[in-house]
Amino acid sequence: MSVPVRILFVEDSRDDVDLILHELRRSGYTPDHWVVETEESMRQALANESWDLVIADHSMPHFDAPGALAVLQRSGQDLPFIVVSGHIGEEQAVACMRAGASDYLTKDNLARLVPVVERELREAAQRRVAMAALDTSEERYRLLVENSADMITLQDRQGLITFASPSVARVLGYRPVEVLGRKLSDFVHPDDVRVLASALEEVLIHGFTPLITGLRFRHRDGTWRIVEGSAARIVESDGAVGLVTTGRDITERIQLEAQLHRAQKLEAVGRLAGGVAHDFNDLLTVILGYSNLLLDQLDEDRVLYQEVAEIKRAADRAANLAQQLLTFGRRQVLSPRPVDLNPIIGAQLDTLRQLIGEKVELALKLAPDVSPTRVEPGQVEQLVMNLAANARDAMPQGGRLSIETANLELDAASARRCAVQPGPYVMLAVNDTGEGMDAATQARLFEPFFTTREPGKGLGLGLSSVYAIARQCGGGVVVSSEPGRGSSFKIYLPWVEEAGESRPPKLAPGEVRGDETIVLVEDEPLVKNVVSEVLRKSGYQVIEFNNGREALARAKRLSGLIHLLVTDVVMPGMSGIELARHLALGRPEMRVLFISGYTDDLVGGHGALQPGRVFLQKPFTPDALLRKVRMLLDAPDIVPGPGAGPTGERPALPGG
Repeated sequence: MSVPVRILFVEDSRDDVDLILHELRRSGYTPDHWVVETEESMRQALANESWDLVIADHSMPHFDAPGALAVLQRSGQDLPFIVVSGHIGEEQAVACMRAGASDYLTKDNLARLVPVVERELREAAQRRVAMAALDTSEERYRLLVENSADMITLQDRQGLITFASPSVARVLGYRPVEVLGRKLSDFVHPDDVRVLASALEEVLIHGFTPLITGLRFRHRDGTWRIVEGSAARIVESDGAVGLVTTGRDITERIQLEAQLHRAQKLEAVGRLAGGVAHDFNDLLTVILGYSNLLLDQLDEDRVLYQEVAEIKRAADRAANLAQQLLTFGRRQVLSPRPVDLNPIIGAQLDTLRQLIGEKVELALKLAPDVSPTRVEPGQVEQLVMNLAANARDAMPQGGRLSIETANLELDAASARRCAVQPGPYVMLAVNDTGEGMDAATQARLFEPFFTTREPGKGLGLGLSSVYAIARQCGGGVVVSSEPGRGSSFKIYLPWVEEAGESRPPKLAPGEVRGDETIVLVEDEPLVKNVVSEVLRKSGYQVIEFNNGREALARAKRLSGLIHLLVTDVVMPGMSGIELARHLALGRPEMRVLFISGYTDDLVGGHGALQPGRVFLQKPFTPDALLRKVRMLLDAPDIVPGPGAGPTGERPALPGG
């Protein structure tokens, strides 16, 4: 089997070339060759063709082996170079080998020719395989470095950057060439320089440093980016010691972790708040109920009327506090529906002007085409009032308060800022020209009970309620503020395609009375007594029960219509939810009003707000109770069912 081989001869004797070719052919080689005698012709041969090896005579009239070896080396090609000469001294042979020749032979002894050629071709093939693997490895690492999200730098012993990966532009905003010759410390926050220097010195001594996190690097745009990274010591081929460092931008991760910790803390406080509000709201319902009943019976000119009015005002403030606690803890049951923000805000103008005072100018910029959003109308009012009160306190000397609405499309980056999904949103913005806030204040802005007001001027629940409402509606809040330059609160609420509505008109005082039959179930005697008295004084027929089991057992024996069931949600033995479900089986015409001082997933998860079922949060005033009862009884979809008597007579207890 013949072995092809391409040989470039540097030789002036054709006979010597033929002799070498003859030896190779005898050993199974099929040589393809070319002969050159000058430096120029050799350069052209190397440039125009590919060769497996070079065989050169040591001395020729116009050229020699050392010169040919130099030409080969300058070409950059890794080819075996064998010197074959008629006579060569030992010193000349050693000099050729030191210069890079593979071997040398004498023309009068070519017995070694074939073994030397075989060896050199084999080693050359091995070198090519090794070089290909090295090239592949270098290409792999080059791609890793160039496409890594981490910035990678090489530094000399003095800390000067000698190489920077392309990701430096992604992390710090600089082109790699712009950081060469500089130190990492040039980009680090002054307070972090010592930490960086100590870490790098540790690397030079011990060889490696564990992950360092929290270093602040200045971006080209002037902002600070939080970076974590590591470093390792390297030794260059010339023995010089340097460093390789990697750095990853973790700014967004730190921000997300802070949001998570804040949300966890808010959730814990919300659970506590919801639990406290349960008993608190029962007591407030009694206080508000009886204080209102007393006021209805007293002459406004009497001192006693004023004293009772003070009790009611204190109870109103306490009720507002309880509502804020429940809102913050997301423990209230809502009836969200598609609404237009503009009419709701417009209906608040008189109240807003009274709240902010004469020194503050109120301006509206409401987009006429603003889309509907699904929200509880009362929550919109609470958002606006809380933000307006906050703005008023930020402008003690007066200023300008503006309220805006608009349709916006949030892209991915904008959505991340307020922790929502990208998409279309309705924006409600409340802006003021007040004192503004520093970064430290903004970081704690939505924490419950955090306030910059003087003691006794507020409990710090207003903005935490704003945050809770926005999140509960599937939206978010973004705050922009600087000391002395005012503040802007932007609430983003998802818009819906359904037609929006404003708040339904309130009933006049004379329209809240009635004569229908109401079953009242409440396990707290004080609450049951005040609710029963309020309903009876407004003309309703009230049948009372102390718990769900009692009501279910006895109400089944009632004949005639039960127009409305008013029941507490959480009761021992049987919940109001279960009671309503059982009673409705035989009385589909019956409306249901749930009342509770504490609501959790028990209510929302069991259909309490299905058609014909309404929720009234404790504490409530007699007026709120009567209006809710009247609107529920007047609902157009009440259809008499099998539970109604033949003439619609009122139910009566057995034997009564």
